[in-house]
Amino acid sequence: MKQKQKYTSLEKAWILYDVGNSAFVLLVSTIIPIYFNYLSESAGLSSVTYLAYWGYAASVATLAVAFIGPVFGAVADTKNYKKKIFLVTVLVGVIGCIAMGIAATWLGFLVIFVIAKIGYSASLVFYDSMLHDVTTPERLDEVSSQGYAWGYIGSCIPFIISLGIVLGAEPLGLSMQTAMGISFAVVAVWWIVSSLPLLKNYRQIHYVENTPGLVGKSFRRLWETLKGMKDDRKILLYLLAYFFYIDGVYTIIEMATAYGTALGLDTTGLLLALLVTQIVAFPSAIAFGKFTEKYPSENLITICILAYTAIAVYALFLNSQLQFWILAVCVGLFQGGIQALSRSHFAKLIPPQKSGEYFGIMDICGKGASFIGTALVGFVSQVTGSTNQGVAVLAVVFVVGLVLFRVSVRIKK
Repeated sequence: MKQKQKYTSLEKAWILYDVGNSAFVLLVSTIIPIYFNYLSESAGLSSVTYLAYWGYAASVATLAVAFIGPVFGAVADTKNYKKKIFLVTVLVGVIGCIAMGIAATWLGFLVIFVIAKIGYSASLVFYDSMLHDVTTPERLDEVSSQGYAWGYIGSCIPFIISLGIVLGAEPLGLSMQTAMGISFAVVAVWWIVSSLPLLKNYRQIHYVENTPGLVGKSFRRLWETLKGMKDDRKILLYLLAYFFYIDGVYTIIEMATAYGTALGLDTTGLLLALLVTQIVAFPSAIAFGKFTEKYPSENLITICILAYTAIAVYALFLNSQLQFWILAVCVGLFQGGIQALSRSHFAKLIPPQKSGEYFGIMDICGKGASFIGTALVGFVSQVTGSTNQGVAVLAVVFVVGLVLFRVSVRIKK
């Protein structure tokens, strides 16, 4: 019987960072929009204006990282640069998170949020590209899955603490702003403390040599990579496939709150449903990592895409809170698997010494998809007058992604 290999201290440190940064993701998905709504209402902004400004802020952060990712990723591939740039992005995110609790106006809060979101998103580009350096090729799938799994469950701890502080602000004699400031500080401390082991132990193994004219040569390397991708069809087709199917995944994540509200779920119900998704995703992501010991990752990704297609079709018939909870559980079952295995599958396709720039390019596909999908759902919902049909249209997106993914797999083989 094959003895299970224990995780190294470096693998554990890498996994732990996912536990830290995921707390910020959960905060952005739940409490931060509610607090921004509170600040905007206090300033007399209408709900339409509030939504518009929130959308603009999210778009600015997305576009900024779409530029920063591949460019700084190419620079980070240079010897001894990855950890330094990673540290800067983490500090930008953490300091921004604390500063959001100090901002007293909606505009100041929104500007700081954009900066913090850029720091968080950029850190993930370098974090993902570290995967080759922290583990061996045959353990990419399992370690990637462990990162997502512990990120899901670990992020619930600071979230529950923050939620308790916000909901208990009045009995505790705290103003809303003070309660939110404490909550942001809790998440920031959780984030930076979880980052320390990786910052201490990480060493860049795969790199290109540092030569004079670093920035200029990094741009040239990135340009050569982009030109060369048209000849490497397995990577190009995988990125196209990823663009479509991750579009559906991110859209379901981002639209869940609005969809639940349309079905009559109150705020507490939505937060509890989101927690259920996180909790279910924890063992599911670990299970998918274990499955890779017996089954190829491309087969498991295919199963996840098919499952998400079924989830989108199921949304067409969804009309009760109980069915929404069933949907939340189903999403949790496959969310961690498709995200973790997509990351490790891509890591197997690319040259390790160029992981920074390649993951930066992959991040563009993910970020680009994240706003196209939401726009598609909104458009179809308006045209048909049905939120259910708006979400169900994502089944088409998943099917396109599945076809492209299977073609990329066939080319790889």
